[in-house]
Amino acid sequence: MRMMVESGQAYDADSLQTAIIERFGVTARFCTCSASGMTAAELVVFLDQRGKLTPTDGGFTTTPDKICDH
Repeated sequence: MRMMVESGQAYDADSLQTAIIERFGVTARFCTCSASGMTAAELVVFLDQRGKLTPTDGGFTTTPDKICDH
């Protein structure tokens, strides 16, 4: 999510998944405070289901206040 905020751009599910893989690698797995071992694709779905993504005209983005720091 910090990557999304820092980029300042909107994504769709495919472009976000691609950006995650480009930055962290295809074998990277991700964890949150309530889930672990997620692929980039699973992470995008997880973030969407948890309301962490904010819809925009160009897809979606996120904001720092949606990032948990625990």
